Amino acid sequence: MTDFSILDLVPVREGGTVGEAFAAATDLARTAEAVGCKRFWVAEHHLMEGIAGGATSVVLAHIASATSTIRIGSGGIMLPNHTPFHIAEQFGTLAALFPGRVDLGLGRAPGAGPELRQAFRKDLHAAAESFPHDVVELRALLTGDIELPIRATPGHGSDLEMWMLGSSLFGANLAGQLGLPYAFASHFAPDHLDAALEVYRREFRPSKALTEPHVMVAMNLFAAETAEEAEMLASSQMQSFVALRTGRPGKLPPPVANYRDSLPAPTRAMLDHIGQASAIGTPDQVREQVQGFLARTRANEVIFGGPTYDPAARTRSLELAMAALAGMRSEG
Repeated sequence: MTDFSILDLVPVREGGTVGEAFAAATDLARTAEAVGCKRFWVAEHHLMEGIAGGATSVVLAHIASATSTIRIGSGGIMLPNHTPFHIAEQFGTLAALFPGRVDLGLGRAPGAGPELRQAFRKDLHAAAESFPHDVVELRALLTGDIELPIRATPGHGSDLEMWMLGSSLFGANLAGQLGLPYAFASHFAPDHLDAALEVYRREFRPSKALTEPHVMVAMNLFAAETAEEAEMLASSQMQSFVALRTGRPGKLPPPVANYRDSLPAPTRAMLDHIGQASAIGTPDQVREQVQGFLARTRANEVIFGGPTYDPAARTRSLELAMAALAGMRSEG
């Protein structure tokens, strides 16, 4: 049986506001909880006018306050942007406020140009090099498994799940060595998916937190009553992918009918490559595509991304998909 979850970037749509983006994220989280999703994760991004999840722990606190049972977490926190101590305090606070519901997903990529390095007053590339050390330090701050000269309060002794996120072999290897659950960003970076999962499973060493490998894979999800409607819903994200790859990122644009067919062949090929970890179509088609991806990856969990210009269309997409996937869902 498989667990299903939601990854949200808190998208800001064209003509919309940041406040509206937060309201839409809250509605989506409530729907995810109602239909039986296990987790609701928010990703850290900066200097992107179309993504409002930069203050990730603050957004998670709001989402958790608006729900009651679904796990909330970071998908992920980019640790090079921070100090382990600050993250221990932030997520220790969340764990104290919402016990038994908090996940801390960690990523290595700073995703930063010179402007962000200046804003953070950090050498982010050097910080990325120290990522393995910082992960170990952060875990020690939370668990006390290594004696440190300081103790984070809140933080020390927190009841939370720590995850390693990645899109390459580096994170897979580190997750395996540390005995952490591993989430792969296949929804936008599928190139190393199969190799990374093989490395993670091969290198896995049991830890106090986890006795055997545990894998989550990310997929794009767009479900609708017709395949044509689902493809149109997905066109907003497709436009965002194209804009990002051509150096013109912005807010989430309205959907465009037959958008994929309007593109030159190289751009269509790029979208097809990125979209190999996608479930787009009717509920039956979505179920078939998810089943195929699970057969390929042997994952324990799937986390669904997929912003839509109309927030109501995403909640409806999730309702349709989760009904279709009901027989595959975990009962635990």
